[in-house]
Amino acid sequence: QVQLVESGGGLVQTGGSLRLSCAASGLIFNTYTMAWFRQAPGKEREFVATISRGGVSTNYANSVKGRFTISRDNSKNTVYLQMNSLAPEDTAVYYCAARQWGWSYYTVGDYAYWGQGTQVTVSS
Repeated sequence: QVQLVESGGGLVQTGGSLRLSCAASGLIFNTYTMAWFRQAPGKEREFVATISRGGVSTNYANSVKGRFTISRDNSKNTVYLQMNSLAPEDTAVYYCAARQWGWSYYTVGDYAYWGQGTQVTVSS
């Protein structure tokens, strides 16, 4: 079955950086659009970034544009999220998500598969 396993979360100070990874298995990775979402306590899960099947196209939430970079390595079945200039409002559980085919999807319901999440905490 499809499995998505996130890693790389942790505690970082304001202005710091983290790199999240999501290793996928049980699927033909290069047929899946991948995305990162996040969910802060008491808030709904929100879109962060998405990357096309070949990695050519990306889209970001306005709140992270210019600070976060999504990328993928199809030879390793892995998608990454490089997060720079982190701020306390970036504190959340970060989730990796996958949907087969299609492009430009930004809502939770658009993605069929989800990881378990990794906690990112940014201290002020």
